[in-house]
Amino acid sequence: MKRERVEQKSFVDPVCGMTISFETAATGSEYQGKRYYFCATACRDQFQADPERYVHTHRQHGSRHG
Repeated sequence: MKRERVEQKSFVDPVCGMTISFETAATGSEYQGKRYYFCATACRDQFQADPERYVHTHRQHGSRHG
């Protein structure tokens, strides 16, 4: 996975709710133009199977603001 520059220091995995940093995120995924980060590929796979289930639960996204 190509590492892009991210200004935000921490993210909430939208599937399990774990707080992770960009450096410790196992993987990421984009949905509707926003980047989400995950603690494990299993969480990413659950998210990709039904992203709408998770984007309404957690409002903090792994996307850059501004």
